[in-house]
Amino acid sequence: MTTKGWIMDNGRRGAKTAALTAILSLAIGTGGAYAYWTSTGAGTGSAANGTMQTVTVEAFVSGDSPQSTLVPEGTAETILRVTNPNPYTVQVYSVSPNGPATADSTHTGCTTTGVTFTGTAAPTTPAVYVAANSTALITLPGTAAMDSTSQSACQGATFHLPVTLAVRK
Repeated sequence: MTTKGWIMDNGRRGAKTAALTAILSLAIGTGGAYAYWTSTGAGTGSAANGTMQTVTVEAFVSGDSPQSTLVPEGTAETILRVTNPNPYTVQVYSVSPNGPATADSTHTGCTTTGVTFTGTAAPTTPAVYVAANSTALITLPGTAAMDSTSQSACQGATFHLPVTLAVRK
């Protein structure tokens, strides 16, 4: 009977131990969850944005050749050479006119060009990107237009179209 009593007594201790362990685990888990959800902290941080360097645009140069030519009452492509000196890629967001068109220096009699830059809507479609620290040629189809006021002296001229580029990081 002693052995039997000991087994029965051990069974009660096991049940008590299991119940106590469950209660303690629940209490510890609840305390941990409470501490997790109610903890607070404080600190400081700082950040600075850099200044974007000027992205430049220039007319095409020797070796850049247009695929179309400009004639009275017609349109042609505009070619831009865009240089991005920044350490990140930029998106050319829009290109808009910024003054009257002029003929190259060999066509001095071309004082009335009749040429305009029609510009592009913002944002440019499709999106145009210029890689970091690089130069890219951008062709804008049908953005140069010539009306019938163009003088005969303008035949064969290369026209300079002042434009403004809006770029984004």
